[in-house]
Amino acid sequence: MTTRREVLGTLGTAGVAALGTGFVSAQPKEPADKVYRIGVISARINGKPQPFNGHTWFFAQYFHPKIDLNAIEKNAGKPMAKHFEHARDPRNNFGVLPFPDTKITHYYERDPKIAALYAGAFPGVEVATDLKEMAKSVDAVWLGDASGKGEDHFDLIAPFLERGIPTFCDKPIGGTIKGVRQILDFAKRHNAPIMSSSIFRHEWGTEEALRRKKSGEFGELQYVIASMYGGYSPEGWFVYGQHPAWMIETICGSGVEAVSAYARGNTCHALLTYPDRMPGEIWYGRPDIIRDYNRTTVAFTKERFEFTPAIEGSFAVGHHYEMFNMANAFRGMIKTRVEAVPTNEILEVTAILYAGAKSLEEKGRLVKLEEVLA
Repeated sequence: MTTRREVLGTLGTAGVAALGTGFVSAQPKEPADKVYRIGVISARINGKPQPFNGHTWFFAQYFHPKIDLNAIEKNAGKPMAKHFEHARDPRNNFGVLPFPDTKITHYYERDPKIAALYAGAFPGVEVATDLKEMAKSVDAVWLGDASGKGEDHFDLIAPFLERGIPTFCDKPIGGTIKGVRQILDFAKRHNAPIMSSSIFRHEWGTEEALRRKKSGEFGELQYVIASMYGGYSPEGWFVYGQHPAWMIETICGSGVEAVSAYARGNTCHALLTYPDRMPGEIWYGRPDIIRDYNRTTVAFTKERFEFTPAIEGSFAVGHHYEMFNMANAFRGMIKTRVEAVPTNEILEVTAILYAGAKSLEEKGRLVKLEEVLA
C-alpha cells in the first residue's frame, strides 16, 4: 500500500495543487517563465527585533532558490542549519521545491545589521532600508511575525498595499479588531490581495478532514475539537489562541455566533457556537499532547477522524509540509490575485479571540461576536 509520504514525494506542482482544498488558487495567466520577486519583512515584538524570526527564515525560505548552509550554521547555529538541511533535501521536496518561479529579492528589518544576517543566508537577497523604495522593486511581500502582537503590521505593509501588491500578513494580522479592519479595508481600497492564516489551516490532516467533509461519505459533521499544547495565559490567548481558532474556522466554516470560555491553570476551553450547525471546541493548553504539539478531532456521524501535524508519524515531514503548503497558497495568490483565504474569516478569527476573552472575564458567559465587533 502506498503511504501518504510516498504520494507527497512523487507529486509535481499540479499534483500538490490537486490535493488541496481551495487554498491554492487557479492557474495563472502570467508567462510560464516569469519569476516573481518576493520582499520579506520581519515584524518586531514590543519594539524588539527578531534576528532569527522563524516566520521569515523557515516559512518564507521556500520562495528562494538557494541557501548558504554554512552561513546559517555560523550565524544561527546548528539546529537551524539542520532544519534547512532537511527542508532542502531533494528527497523531501514534494516534487516541487524550491519553487521554480519565485525568488526573495529584499529583506527588511529596521536594523540593517540584523537584515544582513538573512541576506547572507539567502544568496542574492538585498538588505532593504526603505519600505517605500522596496515596494517599487517587488511583486509580492511576506510579513513574518513569530509571536508578536501585530501592532506594527499596518505601518510595515501599508506601502505595499497602497501599490496593490499581493501581501501575506502574519497572524495576529492587526492585533485588535480595529487594527484588523484597518488593514483589510486599506487592502480592499487599493485592490491589494491579502492573506493571513494560521499554519494549522494548511496541515495534511486539515485538508483530509475537508475532503472527507466534502465527500459526504462519512455523514454530517458533528463537532470539531481543536487541541493545542502550550500553557494558556491571557496574553498568549491572543497570539497562540489564533491556531485552534483557525482550525475551527477552517473545518466548521465561518459564521460563528458566540463563544463561551473557561480557564483553569494553564488550560483554557472555549465553545464556539453556530446558529445553524453543531459547535466547535478549542482546548488550548491540553496537557497530554506535548509531543504532538496539536491534535484535532473531527467527528462525523459515521466516523471520527483524528490527526496531528505529523505525516506517517514524522512531525518533521508534517511541519515541513504545512509550511510549504501555506507558502504555496500565497504563491497561487500572487499569480492569480485571487485571495487564498476569505477576508471575512480573518476578521472572524480575531472576533472569536476577543469574544473568548470577554467570556473569561464574565465567568463563561456566552458572548456573541457582534458584541465585540460593534
